Amino acid sequence: MADKVKLGIIGVGQIGKKHVERYGKVPGAEIVAVADVNEEEANRVAAAHNIPHVFTNFHDLLKVDEIAAVDVCLHNNFHAPVTIHALKAGKDVYCEKPMAGAYADAKKMYDTAKRLKRKLSIQLGSLFMLETKAAKRLIDDGHLGNVYYAKSSFYRRQGRPFVDGYGTASFVQKKTASGGALYDMGVYHIAQILYLLGNPAVKTVTGSAHQEMPMYEDRRKSSGYDVEELGIGLVRLAGGVTFFIEESWAIHLGGTDGSKICGSKGGVNLSPPFGYFSTVSDMNMNASFDLQSADTRWHRCVPDIDAYDSAQHHWIAALQGRVPLIDTAGIALNTMKISEGIYLSAKTGKEVTPKEIQKASKSTAIKGL
Repeated sequence: MADKVKLGIIGVGQIGKKHVERYGKVPGAEIVAVADVNEEEANRVAAAHNIPHVFTNFHDLLKVDEIAAVDVCLHNNFHAPVTIHALKAGKDVYCEKPMAGAYADAKKMYDTAKRLKRKLSIQLGSLFMLETKAAKRLIDDGHLGNVYYAKSSFYRRQGRPFVDGYGTASFVQKKTASGGALYDMGVYHIAQILYLLGNPAVKTVTGSAHQEMPMYEDRRKSSGYDVEELGIGLVRLAGGVTFFIEESWAIHLGGTDGSKICGSKGGVNLSPPFGYFSTVSDMNMNASFDLQSADTRWHRCVPDIDAYDSAQHHWIAALQGRVPLIDTAGIALNTMKISEGIYLSAKTGKEVTPKEIQKASKSTAIKGL
């Protein structure tokens, strides 16, 4: 086993606690410090996980020399300033999704990491799902042929943060979150498709955003709810691929038909149950796979396959030098471009280009950190 990677966690709220627990399942990870403005909660989490150092100011955590990398687990509009401070302090950074609250901020994060030659990874757990691994093998082996259509789709019937009974109001306010369903859930599904397609360039984006479903009036007023519950997009990608997006926290439908990729030779349905569809000897074929047995075989036969068991397994393995780091930052940046393009298209009522998206993007980063 390679040397342990010593980590600092910035933010131990709802997401931060999950990250701490997940690192406990990664043999190469050792958390040596946490930072949170809530000192009582930071001390509680540290005590529960035998973490030696606790700070209320993340700048103090960044001064700890033994920390090689930090994990930023804060609300969206804090991602860019904290990440950039950490990169400049000489730390590699793993950051929660979405990459930032605005494309402009995400681009600054990406460029800063490149300029300083630091590693930057974004929490895109969907890239490490067994269904994603299976689809990538089929695509890489040519079983889909020329890919020309993709769809990312996911619905919740009533699953808006806070107003439907879970999470805090910060998740539904532009001042902290910037976006709604597209930033919260859509990131995973859009990034999964982009990864499988090789992260092609965006050519145009058309989209709309809606907030129509009723909610408890007391929760509406106290939450300051001003983000979308439904985001819809049509994206033209380089290589002639058409990409359709629909993502909703709350909608009057029985369920989503899931994400999929279609090519000239075959197609895959990425949502469980994973399926492959083709035509063999002029007969339509619907195929299923035993992914669990395949995964067991891969773990027995493929070197360093454990480095792809989860986003955090991969992050630690890349820091150890065991495997190359997947460019999750580049994929997340492209995802931000698409999401913000949907918002811009909804606002202007027209199709938008990457240049228009970049020009219109304004920083939403919290100042003075």
